[in-house]
Amino acid sequence: MHSLKELITLDAQNEYESAYDLSVNKKFSTPKIYSASGDLKKRWYLYFSYRHPKTGKLKRVTPFYGNANKYKTKEERLSVLVTYRKVLLKLLKQGYNPYDNNKELYLRLKTKENLKEQHVLDHAENKSLTTVDDKPAMTLQDAFDFGLKQKEKIVNSTTKRSYDNRVKNFLVWLNENHSELKTINNLNKRVVSGFLNEILEKTSARNRNNFRTDLSSIMQVLEDNDIVKLNFIKKIPVLKSIPERNKTYTTEIQEDIFEYLEKKDPILLLYIKFISYNFLRPIEVSRLTVGDINTKDRTIQFKAKNSPLKTKIIPEILWDDLPDLSELNKEWVLFTPLQIGGVWETQINNKRDYFSKRFKKVVKDHFELNKDYGLYSFRHTYITKLYRALMNDSSPFEAKSKLMLITGHSSMSALEKYLRDIDAELPADYSEMLKNTHG
Repeated sequence: MHSLKELITLDAQNEYESAYDLSVNKKFSTPKIYSASGDLKKRWYLYFSYRHPKTGKLKRVTPFYGNANKYKTKEERLSVLVTYRKVLLKLLKQGYNPYDNNKELYLRLKTKENLKEQHVLDHAENKSLTTVDDKPAMTLQDAFDFGLKQKEKIVNSTTKRSYDNRVKNFLVWLNENHSELKTINNLNKRVVSGFLNEILEKTSARNRNNFRTDLSSIMQVLEDNDIVKLNFIKKIPVLKSIPERNKTYTTEIQEDIFEYLEKKDPILLLYIKFISYNFLRPIEVSRLTVGDINTKDRTIQFKAKNSPLKTKIIPEILWDDLPDLSELNKEWVLFTPLQIGGVWETQINNKRDYFSKRFKKVVKDHFELNKDYGLYSFRHTYITKLYRALMNDSSPFEAKSKLMLITGHSSMSALEKYLRDIDAELPADYSEMLKNTHG
């Protein structure tokens, strides 16, 4: 019996029109996509109903997953399922029956695939300057410009700049190393792999993977718009990379830094306290405006990493350090180079990078701290402190439940992974157990 996956995989390589007329009594429902409300931790799939041969009633059949759930972004996963849905609908119209072995349909599609492959081989030379549907091939620049233009509508400005920079670097590399390639149809997996290998040699596996992800995302737009036949970049494997992590400060060093900054740089100290006491990321602190601080309810609203908008209380330990914001313009940036509350016209990444460099100059150089310590270290340090304090009067589960409300982690599993990564969970002294191992 030929499975639905075999048929979809086979038919996805062909383009053909529907040859099956539905009767008034429809045999099947239109396939739909289940996206779990965007939750990537859950499985996404296609589902549809088919009229059961015995009861004559439409009955939900086994969902189709394919390879959709191996993709780690909403955009890629949805794109795959949209393609599956299109092909599945064609197959149903062609006569696919989940209660049959579908041998006749399989053989029919297989024959058509073989005929098409021969046709492609016979006309390969004549089609060297064409892409999908014999349209004139786009130049590399025009194709990537089109992909970037489409992305501009669905991603934020920071992500768009990332796409722009990586595509620019790729096109410069192509011009220097493969100047003979002029059109998008001439680009292939071998060429892109060569570029990614060079990125790996010069930088890191993580950076190489980021280039692969962005270029694949643009190429997927071109496939979805019939500019190229296949996004081959998806077939280039992701390399295993070891994530870099800032170390946690010792209590002594942390206290020395705070005492030093009280006199040396109060603005930088307050910036750090938002990271330490409210557990914000540096880029989240850099985004804050005066209007994000609710002085009546003592809360703060900010754009977080994993959600459009989050609200947190401002603990008293931080509230007491805030200056009077009541007379300031709500639109002003909270942290500027010279004052709390003011106009600072620059990109958000520039603001974060400014305070990172300021921290290096003022703090790291003074205390002779190495690259393992940074602004992010304060978040690790205070989450560790808080978790261990909660553990004094609570069970591990209770402590983590309380901590999750404070840190803003999206799930218990995400918090537990974070605590493991920063070594916040340490066992009690096990010396007695070791002593008992001696005869």
